[in-house]
Amino acid sequence: MPAAGPSYVIRVPHQLGPLLRALRRDKGLTQADVAGQLGVTRQAISELENRPESASFERLMKLATVLGVEIALQPRGASMPADAPEW
Repeated sequence: MPAAGPSYVIRVPHQLGPLLRALRRDKGLTQADVAGQLGVTRQAISELENRPESASFERLMKLATVLGVEIALQPRGASMPADAPEW
């Protein structure tokens, strides 16, 4: 079983955009690459990275699939790994 990747804590919407951008770049993908996989424009991906609060949950889930990450919700105050960075 492969080792789990890092966990990231997102507390406010504006923290999500930089994380999405970093994950996309870590995968070596351009905004145009991601847009092509999602069937949207490059501008839509730019908007999603700059204003993630305007994205639908469905679009965020599709983007997570393209980026190879999972979105997990947990109760506030639940313990996170000590090394979980907060974006």
